[in-house]
Amino acid sequence: MRFLFVCVGNTCRSQMAEGIARSMGHEAVSAGTHPGQEVAHHALKILEEYDVDTTEMKPKSIDDIEHTGFDYIISMGCGVECPNLQIQEDWGLEDPVGKSMDVYRNVAETIVVHLNRLTQGSGD
Repeated sequence: MRFLFVCVGNTCRSQMAEGIARSMGHEAVSAGTHPGQEVAHHALKILEEYDVDTTEMKPKSIDDIEHTGFDYIISMGCGVECPNLQIQEDWGLEDPVGKSMDVYRNVAETIVVHLNRLTQGSGD
């Protein structure tokens, strides 16, 4: 499946969703409406726990992403509104910025649950 994960800063939740989806064998991209300077250190650490290569990860602007052809466009729960995007779901994930590794870990676990729900029975 092909996923586009959208957030405001593209530094935590959407980056984790992109990396985890890729580790599950899906095509995935993430982007933000107002991307930050770098991916959050804790997000990178959590992705490493999932054996995700994080060396090329960086925040990206939604304006730089071709957003057609995705099976799902998903907001992370940050009230993102993009008139050019048809967001199918808002996952309502807690923003882990400035919080403990446990909060990041919980967000990652919730991402896995959502991805399993969406891909269950898809044959992918």
